[in-house]
Amino acid sequence: MLNTSVLVLNRSYLPVHVTSVRRAFSLLYQGAARAVDEEFQTFDFDGWHQLSGLKQGENIGTIRGNILIPRVIVLVAFDRLPKRHVRFSRLNIMSRDGFQCQYCGKKPERAELNLDHVVPRSSGGKSTWENVVTSCIDCNGKKGGRTPSQAGMQLLVNPERPRWTPLSHLRVTAVRYEEWRPFLSVVDASYWNAELAE
Repeated sequence: MLNTSVLVLNRSYLPVHVTSVRRAFSLLYQGAARAVDEEFQTFDFDGWHQLSGLKQGENIGTIRGNILIPRVIVLVAFDRLPKRHVRFSRLNIMSRDGFQCQYCGKKPERAELNLDHVVPRSSGGKSTWENVVTSCIDCNGKKGGRTPSQAGMQLLVNPERPRWTPLSHLRVTAVRYEEWRPFLSVVDASYWNAELAE
C-alpha cells in the first residue's frame, strides 16, 4: 500500500509528478505538502490525521491510529512546471488524434491502427507532426501512396504539433484513482519513451 501512487500538484494545482504513498506522507509530515480531499480542501499532516477518523477510504495503520491515504497532495512552495519535450512517437500521435482514424472516424482496437503520411514519403512528405496522422488499416490501404485528395479522401482534422501540457505521460497509465480526474483534465497527449525520427 505504501508504494501505490499519489498525484503531486504544484502550488497552482497543476500536476507535476506522481509519487509513492510513502513519499507523500513524508512530504506531509515535513510540512512541504498538504493533502487534498475530494472537496479540494487542503490539510496538513495533523489535520489529515484528524479527518481520517471521520471519513472512510483506503488507510494504513500507524501508532496514532489509522490514517487515510491521500491520493492527491499539493506542494506548499513549488510553483514551477517541469518542461517536457513532446516526443514525436506512435502513441503520442495516436493520442493527439484520439485513437481515431483521421479519414473514416472509426476507433478500432489499437492493433488495428497505424500511422499515415498525409503527403507520402515517396512524394517528399516528411515524418513530422504536421504530416503524420492516425489511420485504420483499411483507410491506409485505400489511400496508398497518394495524397488524400488524389485518393478521394478527406482528413477529419488537419494534423498539428500538440501543445505541451503537464504530466501528459499519465494517459499511458490512465487515471488510476478517481481523485486524480479533476486535475488531469488538462492532459491531451500521451508519452512513450521511443521517439520517432523526424
